Amino acid sequence: MRFDSRRVFIRKSGMKLLMFYAHEWWYKTASKTLDDVPDVEKEESVAGAAAVFFHCEAEDEGKYSGIIQKFLKNTKWLAGKFNTKNVVLHSFNHLSSSKSSPEFAEKVLAEVRLRLENAGYTVMATPFGYFNEFRMHVAGASLAKVYKEF
Repeated sequence: MRFDSRRVFIRKSGMKLLMFYAHEWWYKTASKTLDDVPDVEKEESVAGAAAVFFHCEAEDEGKYSGIIQKFLKNTKWLAGKFNTKNVVLHSFNHLSSSKSSPEFAEKVLAEVRLRLENAGYTVMATPFGYFNEFRMHVAGASLAKVYKEF
């Protein structure tokens, strides 16, 4: 939130990232939430990863390149703090009432994944359009739990 000269609080809107450093991350697909995504039954795990839950808002659709850059910068920053090249990306459409189209969020996921992989990161992305069962062991350090919005 920011304060404007009329003494009114204005809610900051835009991309949301809820980031964790996870000693261990595990997920398993549970149920499909979008009819037009492929059928997937998957279970994966990774140790020592920056786990990034992201939420695209409707307003983000007009700021594509800017949110990609900030998403990458924040993800690399957290991974760097814990000296890891492992990243988990998880679309988490529960951080705001404003939501982008699923197509936009999936495009963001694909672009961020590609750019991280091209930069030498190992990326695990939970299947888009699914609810997942997941388990993570989050580190105790204060930087192991970070929220960003932009």
